[in-house]
Amino acid sequence: MNNPDPLTDRYRPLRTSYSDTPVLVIDTEADPHEILDAAHQRIRAASDLLETLYCLCFKQADASDIPNIVSALYLLTQDGHELLEVARQRLPKTTGDRCPCGSEPAREER
Repeated sequence: MNNPDPLTDRYRPLRTSYSDTPVLVIDTEADPHEILDAAHQRIRAASDLLETLYCLCFKQADASDIPNIVSALYLLTQDGHELLEVARQRLPKTTGDRCPCGSEPAREER
């Protein structure tokens, strides 16, 4: 009989890992608010980098910088996305009706 491995259920490897052995993982049993904070940190860093790039003139950049920038943005946004997925699964379900976007209670139409 196959029993689930509690370690692999608890620690979810990040998909951005380049090796077969997971080095960076998400502790799925961590406080959901701390998971959200980690996601926010990564998404904010990616947003700040994009804002900086928007303000710069690309004529000043070296062509070899572009893959480095894209790689950094990918890592930050992918890790942030995965952290948000885990936090969403961990947060208690609310019984209130929500709008389709999930950000605020739906408004009654009159």
